[in-house]
Amino acid sequence: MFRLLAVLSMTLSAADLPDAKQWPQFRGPGSTGVADDPALPDKWSQTENVAWKAAIPGVGWSSPIIWGDRIFLTTVISSTEVEKPKKGLYFGGERKAPVDEHRWMVYAVDFATGKILWEREARHGVPAGSRHLKNSYASETPVTDGERVYAYFGNVGLFCYDFSGKLLWSQQAKPVATRYGWGTAASPVLDHGRLYLVNDNDDHSYLQALDAKTGKVIWSVDRDEKTNWATPYIWAHDGKKEIVTPGTGRVRSYDLDGKLLWEFGGMSSISIPTPFSSHGLLYIASGYVLDQVRPVYAVKPGARGDLTLAAGETSNAGIAWYQPKAGPYNPSPLVYGDYYYTLLDGGFLTAHDATTGKEIYGKQRMDPAAGAFTASPWASNGKLFLLSEDGDTFVVEAGPQYKLVGKNSLDEMCMATPAIARGSLIIRTASNLYRIARQH
Repeated sequence: MFRLLAVLSMTLSAADLPDAKQWPQFRGPGSTGVADDPALPDKWSQTENVAWKAAIPGVGWSSPIIWGDRIFLTTVISSTEVEKPKKGLYFGGERKAPVDEHRWMVYAVDFATGKILWEREARHGVPAGSRHLKNSYASETPVTDGERVYAYFGNVGLFCYDFSGKLLWSQQAKPVATRYGWGTAASPVLDHGRLYLVNDNDDHSYLQALDAKTGKVIWSVDRDEKTNWATPYIWAHDGKKEIVTPGTGRVRSYDLDGKLLWEFGGMSSISIPTPFSSHGLLYIASGYVLDQVRPVYAVKPGARGDLTLAAGETSNAGIAWYQPKAGPYNPSPLVYGDYYYTLLDGGFLTAHDATTGKEIYGKQRMDPAAGAFTASPWASNGKLFLLSEDGDTFVVEAGPQYKLVGKNSLDEMCMATPAIARGSLIIRTASNLYRIARQH
């Protein structure tokens, strides 16, 4: 039997282990997507193991977050009917900017009942720019420190509320152009009283640190990048922290004062997945499906300077291993136990050794009919969970052999990555929010 929990206790540091009570940001504590909890169900449907189901108006593919008895999420409500996206990858998703009024909304939902505790309109008006049909004007996941919730809408601004829904401060954003008019998506991250934002666009890209209590900009550094959609990552190691920012041109890491520590080139032409760390390594990937190079890098702690691999290299002083064609397009990868798992948008799963990059198994197709995946995978209790755009969650046994062990269907489009806390899974569909928990 794959003794995964024992392996995890040996290979993850305390900082890597998620707090089962909270899910404060995209992909949860540490951005790992790992949430071991024996109380979590591994089977559900529209009726089985559903604690509640709540209708959420508007369109938004931000993830829900959880703190205490509250679930927070964002959405944007249009005054006219919104075109529904097709599933899967396709050309022709560009759309002109709408001319009707929109409302940028923040919701607090009661964890126990699904009742909306409060809703706040952050802004109303006509959107300043366009978006891809499969993007939304509320794709950035909010973040919380347990006292305040920070809702970021890339081309609109940043809004800070207390848990009762009082607006404490806001920062209006200057609208910027994005590649092909696809819109924005990178979420904010928090660390010890500072809020970090990456805004990579086609006009003026930057990384900012803000005071979380006041919204005051502490520092801002320009970035020689065009549009990216990757959420940054705070990497803690050896008593230090750095801010890792993937990019199409360069992956860069900065210290907490905005000073560049290291960088490297060699990513694919579109950067979306979020970095994370495990086994003492930092994992960074990008994999636009039409590119020849779709890389994964495992970076060593303490790296400095230019880490770019020379032609033919798979490692160097700063990079432990490299795989040229293992990167996903939309979903962020996952490390669970000894293995690095990649969910590819077309419905394939691969596994590599997390410390060496050696292939454990190549592309395994879950279901020939399931060819569209955007949400990032998660893991718990020895299993991997892979949510398709059809609303089907494929359950795969973790370990060195691929084994599909279940399929759970909600029969509604899903692109948001779920949140997990206190024995419950919070799944956002196109129009509903589900709390999945064992029903006795």
